[in-house]
Amino acid sequence: MHAEEIDPNAPVLDVKHLWVRYGSHTALEDVSLRIDGPGEILAIIGPNGGGKTTFLKAILGLIPISKGEISVFGLPPEKARPYIGYVPQYSKYDYDFPISVLEVVLTGRLKRAGLFRRYSKTDKAAAMQALETVGMTEYKDAQIGELSGGQRQRVFIARALSNDPKFLLMDEPNTGLDTFMQDELYRILEELKAKMAILVISHDVGAVSAHMDKIACMNRRLYFHDTKEMSREDFISAYGCSIDLIAHGAPHRVLDTHPYAHGADGSVCGCGVGGSPSSPSSLSESDENNNEKNSDEINSNEKNSDENNDEAEAK
Repeated sequence: MHAEEIDPNAPVLDVKHLWVRYGSHTALEDVSLRIDGPGEILAIIGPNGGGKTTFLKAILGLIPISKGEISVFGLPPEKARPYIGYVPQYSKYDYDFPISVLEVVLTGRLKRAGLFRRYSKTDKAAAMQALETVGMTEYKDAQIGELSGGQRQRVFIARALSNDPKFLLMDEPNTGLDTFMQDELYRILEELKAKMAILVISHDVGAVSAHMDKIACMNRRLYFHDTKEMSREDFISAYGCSIDLIAHGAPHRVLDTHPYAHGADGSVCGCGVGGSPSSPSSLSESDENNNEKNSDEINSNEKNSDENNDEAEAK
């Protein structure tokens, strides 16, 4: 069964007034977004529970929509899947399962090979080409469970690329990666964006601020102005409080003074300290611990900087 032909003049993604409801809960509310073609990386950020993963599933045609329209290359989502590469959160994989790196990448060719057909030489060549793109050919025979987090993420990108997609979707790709591996990940995406449109979903403001071409905020609704510079009002709308981005060594979040008590009186926001009043779930305990750790590191760096300045003045 051949994939349906795409319309070369159609936008990569065209979402119009999308609503998704789970029973009485509204996950997405009147979301509209258009991506015309390759050349840029768009990040959608927002608090946990804000609807970002639901949005990806809707684009892939994996969940029913309540109202609105979605087209990918002029096709309904379920018919456009052969042209979409998808990189899920790698933490959801079972790394104890005995499968090699090459076998993982080959599973990305199932849409072409079929469930009950052997992989062809063309399939294997495409898988090897994808591994070469992400610099992982030397690990083709290694077990996926033996690799580091950053290496695994490269393999999952190769899996998505093995089917020669024209649109790449990534769900929290920097989860569990250190700063160096995050930079390496975005270096690969910078090379890929010339050939395909890329949409990255993340809840981490700082991790994407230095690498994305455009950023939108999502918390049930989408706040997007076709730019990387989001206004303070957009952040307040999405997170429930004001967030400034600054970079001295590493981008991070700084919370402006605001009335939310972060749980003291039940009024919390989605800035990373507490949950969002318009979101059904708050950040996990590990996220909160990471925020406290990052805050301690920032304070330590500032203290060291002050001490160095004092020594310089003394000299």
